Amino acid sequence: MTDKKTTAKKNNILKTVNLPLGKKYQGKVRDFYIVDNKRVLITTDRQSAFDVILGQIPYKGAVLNLLSKFWFEKTKHIVQNHMIDVPDANVMITHNCKPIPVEVIVRGYISGVTKTSIWYSYERGERTIYGLPFPNGLRKNQKLPSPVITPTTHPEAGSNVHDERLTREEILNKKIVDPKIYKQMEKAALELFAYGTKVCAKAGLILVDTKYEFGLYNGKLMLIDEIHTPDSSRFWIKKTYKERFKKGLEPENFDKEFLRLWYAKRGYKGDGKPPKMPESLAQAVSKRYIDVYEKITGKKFKPDTLKNVNQRIKQSLKKAGALHA
Repeated sequence: MTDKKTTAKKNNILKTVNLPLGKKYQGKVRDFYIVDNKRVLITTDRQSAFDVILGQIPYKGAVLNLLSKFWFEKTKHIVQNHMIDVPDANVMITHNCKPIPVEVIVRGYISGVTKTSIWYSYERGERTIYGLPFPNGLRKNQKLPSPVITPTTHPEAGSNVHDERLTREEILNKKIVDPKIYKQMEKAALELFAYGTKVCAKAGLILVDTKYEFGLYNGKLMLIDEIHTPDSSRFWIKKTYKERFKKGLEPENFDKEFLRLWYAKRGYKGDGKPPKMPESLAQAVSKRYIDVYEKITGKKFKPDTLKNVNQRIKQSLKKAGALHA
């Protein structure tokens, strides 16, 4: 690889961006600024898993942002969302919603390697998980009779607190969320999952499980953050799933489970210092993210390899009138 290509590559990795828009807030993957009761969300290339930042994945931020744009436009008939404008591949301007401190995770299959996954508990003998009963005899990666909701806490952006399991009863009894609002969240989440399942099936993918985040804007429920991306969802290749499941093989995954499994095989599941992410793994994950985008949207992903990504974002925001400096 030449120096020129290396320099271009480094310029196109978005670790963070500093804008003259006041205080910068940082989540695991997104930076954001609050301006005129709107949020300027910048989706970076930071890669998290097990609630830990593990490195950066080329073009990941643009894939997540543009894929979320696709889904937000397609699902607004189910529930309103926070998106206002997408002036840049990595930027979304949204309503400044008050985040609800619960992640609604919908699962269509029993799978996963993280401590909050159903399979993690089931494999250890638990049969009541998230307050839900599960029968004996289930196998890893098996389809559930119907999708289930397994909520978790949602710590504030920038905190080092891990997501913790919740049950529906805890949420309602402790009034972590207003019961009326939470029931709206559940209804919206199941409808979003059903819709996403159909769209993904047409693209040759299985939507295995996903998380939804919600917020309130002027008292109205809105879908926020991202939707049906390789970061928030697990995807499998549909045409090979049944045969591989029958043989006891792992499904062909098309999401960051590939990355989680790489770390899990090396004994890392979120505790201590993670192994360094090799360049080959970062490139492989990048390819999967891009492939998911192209399969679902039917559009070719065109990475911007010509400009410094930080400069491009500033220029895009200036053009959109969101940055005057």
